[in-house]
Amino acid sequence: MKSNARWFVSVCIWLLLVASLPIRADQPLRILFVGNSYLYYNDSLHNHVGRIAEELQPELLDKLDYKSSTIGGASLDHHPIEHLLTPGRIGVDEPFEWVVLQGGSAEPLSARRRAGFVETVTEFDRLIKHHGAQTALFMTQAYVAPHARVEEGQQAVIAAAYADAAAATGARVIPVGLAFEMSYARRPDLALHMEFDGSHPSLYGTYLAACVVYLTLYGGSLEGLRYDYYGRIPADITQYLQSIATETVAAASR
Repeated sequence: MKSNARWFVSVCIWLLLVASLPIRADQPLRILFVGNSYLYYNDSLHNHVGRIAEELQPELLDKLDYKSSTIGGASLDHHPIEHLLTPGRIGVDEPFEWVVLQGGSAEPLSARRRAGFVETVTEFDRLIKHHGAQTALFMTQAYVAPHARVEEGQQAVIAAAYADAAAATGARVIPVGLAFEMSYARRPDLALHMEFDGSHPSLYGTYLAACVVYLTLYGGSLEGLRYDYYGRIPADITQYLQSIATETVAAASR
């Protein structure tokens, strides 16, 4: 009983200390994620990012206010961005600091849809800036077998579309697709896509994406990160995926 009491007091003291730590400018509290099923698969990307942030930066514990607005099969222009950005409309009373935009997986794959994607990002970015936030672009991953639209060099096409959108707006690119590509080059046996469609992320793919998002928006490193989705991801896999995310973000920022 005395041991439990001491543990409880220690936890309370730790929480008080954490709550008193200052929050740096590079520690955003309010992030809006906008996309489709690529984001909501596997317990939703924003939940994984939040758990990583709270472990690595415990001063953020219970302070994060993330929202994820997703529409299955949606292109970016399907989203009511003005409604989502307006404080109080979706349960966040203060303006968002970052808005992460994820386009439909096929939007970069034709000239017509690629132009529409860049136009939508430009329009959304204008509104995002008007509301005092910054824009980040979640670069999607290329298809793999058994998807019917698998093509050699597809990730480069997707990356170019996101680079075009970033050049038009000054948005920050979150290079998730490039991390998938790097991982497959090194470990083709490790499935980052769901095996039934070759499109949506597996749990490993979502974990990798969350690490890339965290590093892109918060900086720092993943050193010491123990988060493994409550024991569902083996330790060797978490370490490997963290290393891929770290290398990808470092290469993209050069």
